[in-house]
Amino acid sequence: MRKNSLYVFSKRFVDISVSLFALIMFSPLFLIVTCFYLFGINRGPVFYKQTRIGEYGKPFKIYKFRSMVVGAEERLYENPVLYKKFVDNGYKLPIGEDPRITRFGAFIRKTSIDEMPQFLNILIGDMTVIGPRPIVPSELHEYETVERINKLLSVRPGAMGLWQGSGRSNIQYPQRADIELQYIDNQSQWFDFVVLFKNFVAICTARGAQ
Repeated sequence: MRKNSLYVFSKRFVDISVSLFALIMFSPLFLIVTCFYLFGINRGPVFYKQTRIGEYGKPFKIYKFRSMVVGAEERLYENPVLYKKFVDNGYKLPIGEDPRITRFGAFIRKTSIDEMPQFLNILIGDMTVIGPRPIVPSELHEYETVERINKLLSVRPGAMGLWQGSGRSNIQYPQRADIELQYIDNQSQWFDFVVLFKNFVAICTARGAQ
């Protein structure tokens, strides 16, 4: 798919402007969350970093506020029953059945506060504000064909995507893949505004939050 140069330039300009503004505006919130992890009950790393697949298949580390206990990923992979449930549920455990999530973690997930550090990913260019959600390597096969995988990897992954705005965890594969590719087929400045609005509605109503 040939990319519109003006659209690509304007999208990057918006990404830098929005991420800088958000990081400055929400810096007090970042400080509060940081203090909680430094002095609260569940002390440990403030950020959770995980390898995701970016544009052209380039891996990068995505940043989130940690919503789980320390060593949560190891617990998941070491428990075959839990991991199978994780995969069968669209690479998330059912609400209320994830023993790794802390009380504070459940709150920041429900309010999407855990996603805010992704403005750092946007600023450095790993991600964009609007685009398909970045996936872990094991999810690539969900896109079924080389053509569909290449289409997904032809764009930067986003902090807010059409799948998120359509229901997030309420929509699983293969429908999720179809929705993400639908965005790529229709991306434009106007469609980005549509996706942005749908995400705000989803965040405010906590639709599909997990």
